[in-house]
Amino acid sequence: MAGPSQPQVTDEIWDDDRIKRSLELEPAGENADFHALLKAYRGMRLADFERFLHFFVEAGRDLDASDLQGRSLWSIIENHRQGKAFATARHALHQ
Repeated sequence: MAGPSQPQVTDEIWDDDRIKRSLELEPAGENADFHALLKAYRGMRLADFERFLHFFVEAGRDLDASDLQGRSLWSIIENHRQGKAFATARHALHQ
């Protein structure tokens, strides 16, 4: 049997408590701030990601954290079809 063992879920509801719990992820061998940003980008709708960023910044986390290759989330997603909207969410924090 090929493919994922669980069906893909879209338009999943992310309440504030669930978003805040995503800040507690502890990756092995990777920068925790980068890991949390990447997981949020991959798993959240844009509106949820925007809320996540507010909690992330309030917690004193690093928006420019990088992976083991020195890439930030923003450099990774700059060429993604939906990436521009997510990058714009970051810039909206400072307005």
